[in-house]
Amino acid sequence: MAGDDLADLRAPLGAQGFALVRSPRMREVLELEESGWAPFAASWEDLGVDTFMADGGRYRKRRFACFEASTRAPIALRRKPHQPHYQSRDYNPLNGGVERWFLPIHDEVASHPVMRAALSVTARLFGGLVPDAAAFHVEVHQFRIETGAEAGMPTPEGMHRDGVDGVFVMLVRRENVASGETRLEDVAGRGLGAFTLEAPMDVALVDDGRVFHGVTPIARIDPSRPAFRDVLVVTVRRP
Repeated sequence: MAGDDLADLRAPLGAQGFALVRSPRMREVLELEESGWAPFAASWEDLGVDTFMADGGRYRKRRFACFEASTRAPIALRRKPHQPHYQSRDYNPLNGGVERWFLPIHDEVASHPVMRAALSVTARLFGGLVPDAAAFHVEVHQFRIETGAEAGMPTPEGMHRDGVDGVFVMLVRRENVASGETRLEDVAGRGLGAFTLEAPMDVALVDDGRVFHGVTPIARIDPSRPAFRDVLVVTVRRP
């Protein structure tokens, strides 16, 4: 990948535990060709309803996949057999404590250049902050949060950590929604910052061991039109 120097991304991540990367810089990092984005983003039209919501909500759709990734360039990626997503209730008091099986990410999406680039960048960034890790277990989520008569809750568990080493959240699309502000806190509950992912390819990076994160509920602007927020979430942890 051209531009191996990710110092401008890694420096704030190391200093404060999180970073906001706006889309022009992320487009450079991902080496994205304009023609490649549209079919990737369109795959969010084919997600399945998350039936594991303990609050009874049907506002979240998703697909899921796991990979193994090396942490040093050139990054080697290997998709793992499909498996459940699991979080303990210590990290997810709402939906944790059970194996949650979601529809798998389609092969053509998992192998898409945007996906491969996002996984590689995530492994490189957090690999540089976790020097003893030769490889990461990587979990990838395609999320759509819808809002209308039912509230749209990007993080219904509230401010949280995921029990991983690092989190990469990339906005894919915002359609007819307000709010959805990303908020960061330290382990003592002190606010560290807040921002909104607004444009496709805006990215939030979080050092999960140091920082709690959450996203405020989204609200529909025009009640006559569909309203949703699409994101790609990648987490990495030492096996």
